[in-house]
Amino acid sequence: MNTEILIDRKQTTFRLREDRSLNNYVESALMDVVERKPNKKTLEAIKELREGKFAGTIDTGSMEAFIKSCE
Repeated sequence: MNTEILIDRKQTTFRLREDRSLNNYVESALMDVVERKPNKKTLEAIKELREGKFAGTIDTGSMEAFIKSCE
């Protein structure tokens, strides 16, 4: 028994007033919603910062120093 359903799909393009595609608009709207709510790790970092805990200094003098200071 063949249960496969064939769907004829056609691609189309929408342009909004901002000269953006509908796909770009939806993606941007979703990212705005997702990025507004910080995840658990970010909330913990915010709490540490507010409690006065300091993670250290990042050295941007060179790439090697930067990587080492992030460890």
